[in-house]
Amino acid sequence: MTKAPFSVLFSTVLLFASLAFAQNKPASLGPPACGDPETKFDVKTDKELHPVQPEAGKALLYFIQDDSEYGARPRPTTRMGIDGKWAGATHGDSYFYISIDPGVHHLCANWQSTLDSKVAAAHFTAEAGGEYYFAAMDLGGRGVGTNLSLIPLDSDEGQLLLTQLSFSTSHPKK
Repeated sequence: MTKAPFSVLFSTVLLFASLAFAQNKPASLGPPACGDPETKFDVKTDKELHPVQPEAGKALLYFIQDDSEYGARPRPTTRMGIDGKWAGATHGDSYFYISIDPGVHHLCANWQSTLDSKVAAAHFTAEAGGEYYFAAMDLGGRGVGTNLSLIPLDSDEGQLLLTQLSFSTSHPKK
């Protein structure tokens, strides 16, 4: 084999290998509805119920963390995302809400834990003036090593749960 064909073959293989390795890694290993995986939240809860009216032309989305089936301690902090950005977080049996525009939305729930990072996803279509309730629940059993689910709730069930849960406020850790 002469040097010219070998050099062309070697250069071609090197070019394709470098293209394969140069591809960017995805920003998140979870669904596209999740936010930056490096973002962590501080969460505070209180027992006071915080009913609200949606802004004109918008819908209300309630994120609920229902730990009734989660037997381990401490309870997880769960980040809640919509359309690729974190909306906030809950801790223990708590909830928060946000106003959203009508249309199709993609949701994410993700345990903030460094030991056991569970992820769940869902999507729905919001209508102006509507109220939507999604519960992040560990339905796989008691404690670590189980499954996180993001479940749409009937509005009556969602409103009933709110009376039993704490209101959650959160902000990203610095």
